[in-house]
Amino acid sequence: MAYLFTSESVSEGHPDKVADQISDALIDNFLAFDSESKVACETLVTTGQVILAGEVKSKTYLDVQKIARDTINKIGYTKGEYMFDGNSCGVLSAIHEQSDDISRGVDRETKEEQGAGDQGMMFGYATSETENFMPLALDLSHMLLKELAALRRENSDITYLRPDSKSQVTIEYSDDNVPQRIEAIVISTQHDDFGTDDAMLAKIREDIIKILIPRVIAKLPEQIQNLFNDNIKYHINPTGKFVIGGPHGDTGLTGRKIIVDTYGGKGAHGGGAFSGKDPSKVDRSAAYATRHIAKNLVAAGVCEEILVQVSYAIGVVEPMGIYVNTYGTCPFNMTDGEIANKISSIFDMRPNEIEKRLKLRQPMYSETAAYGHMGRQPETVTKTFVQPNGESTTLDVELFTWEKLDYVDVVKAAFNL
Repeated sequence: MAYLFTSESVSEGHPDKVADQISDALIDNFLAFDSESKVACETLVTTGQVILAGEVKSKTYLDVQKIARDTINKIGYTKGEYMFDGNSCGVLSAIHEQSDDISRGVDRETKEEQGAGDQGMMFGYATSETENFMPLALDLSHMLLKELAALRRENSDITYLRPDSKSQVTIEYSDDNVPQRIEAIVISTQHDDFGTDDAMLAKIREDIIKILIPRVIAKLPEQIQNLFNDNIKYHINPTGKFVIGGPHGDTGLTGRKIIVDTYGGKGAHGGGAFSGKDPSKVDRSAAYATRHIAKNLVAAGVCEEILVQVSYAIGVVEPMGIYVNTYGTCPFNMTDGEIANKISSIFDMRPNEIEKRLKLRQPMYSETAAYGHMGRQPETVTKTFVQPNGESTTLDVELFTWEKLDYVDVVKAAFNL
């Protein structure tokens, strides 16, 4: 029997994502001037206020207030009427030195023996249902909001948009897990107060369906375009009005959108957030590493769908174990346990080796903090960072290295494909 599956996304202006972006901007600035920085930074945003808290071990000094304000302004909170804007909000820092009890478990005489920064389990997932090996409902949810943000910045076809928004896509699947059609699309977008409630809602609904949706469809491959139909149930600003939003409408916290950040509810999640953590924290680095494994295995033809789990103990260099579930999609006679053993021989999952393989000591994290950490396009960009004393550094930074298909040939050779 056919079934429905739903995933959601939130925009860069969503309060939780504002918090994530500030935390990751701090990570990038610390790593830019001291690549060995150890950082765990949490951010809270609310009406007119930003609170930074966490632990840092670094040789550099930053103007954390300026970094927070610049991030907020870049997102688009630049007007006093939003009750939260980068130029006037208060910024309180309660960042302090990292605990010696934590650092002693991570730091070693040689980097190869670096212990895991925490205990826990991390999951990576990949599926062949999209070109970027991501679950389709989440991929579409992200695309809707990225395109909505582009429309907001263009300020031409739609002129009333504010930064906060959410999306949700429900897809009907066949018994054999193939997408058949889109059942429903939900868009809630913050907007200016430009008329009566009924008039605003009618205008927003018309613009979403006639302007946003066609722009998204035009960027999709034909097989995904065919899932759109005239019977989709659209729920546009279902409450009827969304003027009050962002951190003024809802307090935001770092790490509160972990399902949006990963696979939209497909596969599994170990519970650890990513943003605000340097790569010695396996919550982040090992989640990227398992996605890298999963994507390369599906691309190599080992399976059509896969979930990879790895687990660690704090201060211990070797993982506790690797688990694999291919959901019965492996086309040759090999068990999931045998696939897990083969993965262990291909991919070194010691924390420092993950950092080296994926080049995680770069200031590469601000770009991850909105629209998902997985399924993104690897690219190299040039970034410039400036310290309070005026010293600057310009770096070429590789983004989303865990999305590279650079191990496909290695996997094929290991599995005799």
